[in-house]
Amino acid sequence: MTFRLNAVLWILVLTSYLLPSYSSRLGERELPRLSADAIRTLVTTPDPVKNIDPNNAQSHLTKILIPRAPGTENNTFVRNYIISTMKNLKWHVDLDEFDGDTPAGPRHFVNVIATKDPEASRRVILSAHFDSKYFPTAPDNQFVGATDSAAPCAMMLDLAEALDPLLDDRKQRMDNGFVEDEEVADTTLQLIFFDGEEAFAVWTDTDSIYGARHLAETWATTYVQPNQKRKLVSAETYLSGIEHLILLDLLGAPDPSIRSFFLDTAWLFDALKSSEQRLGDSGAFTYGDSQSMAKENWKTWLRPRTNNVVNYGFIGDDHVPFLKRGVDILHLIAEPFPRVWHKLSDNADALDIPTMRRWNLMLRVFMAEYLHLQPPSSNKERDSHTIKRIESEL
Repeated sequence: MTFRLNAVLWILVLTSYLLPSYSSRLGERELPRLSADAIRTLVTTPDPVKNIDPNNAQSHLTKILIPRAPGTENNTFVRNYIISTMKNLKWHVDLDEFDGDTPAGPRHFVNVIATKDPEASRRVILSAHFDSKYFPTAPDNQFVGATDSAAPCAMMLDLAEALDPLLDDRKQRMDNGFVEDEEVADTTLQLIFFDGEEAFAVWTDTDSIYGARHLAETWATTYVQPNQKRKLVSAETYLSGIEHLILLDLLGAPDPSIRSFFLDTAWLFDALKSSEQRLGDSGAFTYGDSQSMAKENWKTWLRPRTNNVVNYGFIGDDHVPFLKRGVDILHLIAEPFPRVWHKLSDNADALDIPTMRRWNLMLRVFMAEYLHLQPPSSNKERDSHTIKRIESEL
């Protein structure tokens, strides 16, 4: 990743008239709020630290936190780890493979797309890039990109594990005729792990976001065939089924500052802020000796929003090819960038466990409310849900 403000690309209201109309079909809406009991269950099960702990050799983060530039054996190792993790959860995994020319020569790129329900007509996407920046010589070629973006990828895998049984429960309720969440009944969760986000030389339109550019173009020209589950009235592209694309980047270091870039998703940014506020005020962020996360001390990471008539502009990243095609974007990136950006010091020492744990909690509550999921409000109720799900599978 380079400093991608591109002289701060101001996007005027006129932009909305120049882009295809692929934006969210459901639009701005109130998200149902989880009960305090449901939140308590969601933020403790599974353990929100085990997957992002760099001191745990079996954590998702540890498996990803290696040099992994595109086309290398380490890149393949990390990709295969992500694939196996998602397949173990029984998610559908697609690979978007292609070859591309780079300033460092030809490279093979592979985007990983994991979908809970591939038959759903709509998806909300959570995404990050899993490659690390390419450096040709030692010692820089040992760059591991902890915040950029090993930690975000580990957070995504944690979210999949946390929400998977709740998505199964929602499907079972719908199959049994209980469609209390009809508004989002046909919206599934999709995770995209982009390859080739980083520039090989200097960030340009052609030397950057290789995977995102390829996938956006592919989906914009791939048409979905109607079937019984897909409620399509006419031919549509796979791109048009995206409700929102949420992109994580440069996260995991303490005290990030996050802002809302796009008016179309300002309400979604506010929903995330609501999740953060309720969790913080409940004391859920409290962890170990970290006084900054204590109930009486925590501070918001999400900047106050103003009702400007134009968008703020954006930072170049994997979302741009989708943005240009009219997809609604929520870009969660630390700005200013972490001080370790593109330095060898962007390693495990740059990461803060209380910060990453807090991101896990925020994403769990935020995405559960977006998808109208219903976490059990007690361990007893959770056990009851688990028994019912096992019985239904027998």
